[in-house]
Amino acid sequence: MARSAIVPGSETAAPGRVRTFLRTADGVAIDALYERGAAERATAPVFVIAHGFTGDLDRPHVRRVARAFARYGAVVTFSFRGHGASGGRSTVGDREVLDLAAAVTWARGFGHARVVTAGFSMGGSVVLRHAALYGGAGRPAGATEPRGRAEARTDAVVSVSAPARWYYRGTAPMRRLHWLVMRPEGRLVSRYGLRTRIHHREWDPVPLSPVEAVPRIAPAPLLIVHGDRDGYFPLDHPRMLAAAAGDHAELWIEAGMGHAENAAAEELLDRIARWAVAQAG
Repeated sequence: MARSAIVPGSETAAPGRVRTFLRTADGVAIDALYERGAAERATAPVFVIAHGFTGDLDRPHVRRVARAFARYGAVVTFSFRGHGASGGRSTVGDREVLDLAAAVTWARGFGHARVVTAGFSMGGSVVLRHAALYGGAGRPAGATEPRGRAEARTDAVVSVSAPARWYYRGTAPMRRLHWLVMRPEGRLVSRYGLRTRIHHREWDPVPLSPVEAVPRIAPAPLLIVHGDRDGYFPLDHPRMLAAAAGDHAELWIEAGMGHAENAAAEELLDRIARWAVAQAG
């Protein structure tokens, strides 16, 4: 369950804008920002944006996505653990599910009945796993009920530029990323050069992969978006995700698009937001 130093509606908040630290189920402080948005309809959803690896809520590309979505509803942005002003260390998509769960729970506390999670790259894998674990049709065999599952559930999911499987090293950017994560000198470069603090421990156990998660997301609507010029993950990744999701997912292959938030055109962000409003509304 998310806990914050500032509660929704507090007189200490600027009109329509609240920034505070949330507390995840495992005790990590997460920097989060709520913005009311331009849509005045009571049924308008709140968008919870999950950024990519080395991003944070103050990065220009994250702010650009937030501005685009704010035309259609309220927006929550946050920095994953190990990123920006948030505490902890990055686990590169594993325990980040708890960060997203805290942000979604907080978003619902502002009175929004419908929540859309939208993730990019690493964040794209997190929204898939989060949707499967918090409110999906099923969970891995032997898994325990996630804490605060009902409050942290999502009503629609958008995954942009996400991997389908873990440990992919088939492209030069992903080989560089693995060096950053797996090597002590790489983690130093990440900490001081990219402002991202990475946990030194390897996954144990290995978390549910995105392609294993997507069949468990239904009945929540799912949109998978990927560029045909993505330099990190080739097109077999989104196609694997869509095939695993079955009939409940839509797949958009975007001509000329590269990777994640930086590559998402304004027109695409507008189209994603309109899809989300129609599905979650």
